[in-house]
Amino acid sequence: MTNSYQKAGVNLEAGYEVVSRIKKHIASTKRPGVFGAIGSFGGAFDLGAIDIKDPILIAATDGVGTKLKIAFEMDKHDTIGIDCVAMCVNDVLAQGAEPLYFLDYIAQGQSIPERAEAIVKGIAEGCRQANCALIGGETAEMPGMYDKDEYDIAGFATGVVERSKIIDGSKVNVGDILIGIESSGLHSNGFSLVRKIIKDAGLDLHKTYKELDDKKSLGEILLTPTNIYVVELLDILKEVDIHGIAHITGGGFDENIARILNDNQAAHIRESSFPRPAIFDFLQEKGKIPHREMFNIFNMGIGMVVAIKAEDEGKVIEGLAKHGRKAYKIGYVIEGQGVIIEQ
Repeated sequence: MTNSYQKAGVNLEAGYEVVSRIKKHIASTKRPGVFGAIGSFGGAFDLGAIDIKDPILIAATDGVGTKLKIAFEMDKHDTIGIDCVAMCVNDVLAQGAEPLYFLDYIAQGQSIPERAEAIVKGIAEGCRQANCALIGGETAEMPGMYDKDEYDIAGFATGVVERSKIIDGSKVNVGDILIGIESSGLHSNGFSLVRKIIKDAGLDLHKTYKELDDKKSLGEILLTPTNIYVVELLDILKEVDIHGIAHITGGGFDENIARILNDNQAAHIRESSFPRPAIFDFLQEKGKIPHREMFNIFNMGIGMVVAIKAEDEGKVIEGLAKHGRKAYKIGYVIEGQGVIIEQ
């Protein structure tokens, strides 16, 4: 049977090797609440192990989009898993929830154990950064659906929050200040446009560019993993009443900050209030993209935005600094509509 399946393009032995290779990475993410062992038909988690009186579960699922194409060309697969975790746990965090566990799905044209281990190693690293457990997943070999050198990855995260502490933006008021927390670069959004710019401008992922980092290639810069903000923001939530949290993903400032605003509220942002990583200006110039449009596509150096009372500014910025995370007062909530960006 194994032989027949292999003739169809599925290597069961390679699949068994993948499972063997990834067990140690999965084990490294164990946290209170993990119930049972990997290998069952479903992952189990004991919610009773969490000190929550009136729990609400918050779930999120996401992938990393066409950033994968950069990983394929660079043949670098050890950080893409961090991106996948980040995209999910940061969304869960945006509602004030503590991520508890994560599941992954990897579909590939050919099972290559070393590559699969690198991907899961990154997933485990992301889970450790978020203090959530990797309790299950699926690695599917799908010849005919994917080229042998290609794969897709998706993730699913579940978090928990006290019902009375859910952050849904309803507390956001005119006069609140907006704190922007630094991104590591592009994170995992806008890569379809990035790849078009690379192609149209004749850029080389393997080359360095003087406008960027002369020690890192363009491809390495683009593959910088997404920041995970879980530990630092959960810490701050113990002391500060955060009114709203926006995860700046696809749709940039315009779509994501608008999610936490109420009727007749607008966000007034001063772009001069925070530094912008060089990669954004580089892409804007090479792609001839209108400056304002950049804020509607990319995070522009800000991965999370939190809305708080003005008197809590110091606590939040200093609290983030203790975790090694830079943050800036980037604007205010005002009367109006949408997101206004000024110099």
